[in-house]
Amino acid sequence: MSNQANQSPDREYKVYIPSTHQFVPVTKDFYYEYYRPIWCIQKEAQKHGQCMCPKSKLWRCDGCCLDCPYHSSGNVWSLDYEQELMGDKHEDPSADVESIVTDKILLGKLFKRLDELFPEARRIGELRMEGISERDIADILGMPRSTFRSRLEKVEALLREEYGDII
Repeated sequence: MSNQANQSPDREYKVYIPSTHQFVPVTKDFYYEYYRPIWCIQKEAQKHGQCMCPKSKLWRCDGCCLDCPYHSSGNVWSLDYEQELMGDKHEDPSADVESIVTDKILLGKLFKRLDELFPEARRIGELRMEGISERDIADILGMPRSTFRSRLEKVEALLREEYGDII
């Protein structure tokens, strides 16, 4: 059989309906419109090891992988998967409960003092973590950038005086 025989214009296009277990004759356009999304799902599932459908049964695929008897979990991990980390295996010899608690208390005091000196500091920190520039942060807070910078520098200088060894 030549390649031309497969491409003939009088080829009959059929769509398999799984619920009735029958083939329905359709137009070429409808055939491709119906099967293209299914083929994409098949290829993606095969790429991830989720489709174990034998080649002789691919015509039965309707794109609903969860109902398919040939579906497998593939390379997708479960949410219940617990991966061991190096920290789980080896304890940190320098970790000292007393120093951790002390650091937490000092950090709490530092944040409290920062809130007293510059109430907008928390909001500024959140905006910086989002990657927003200083100029945009100043606009959001409704102040000129120079005022914003000078306040930050004053607060930083005061905190360095009070908590110099920590900062």
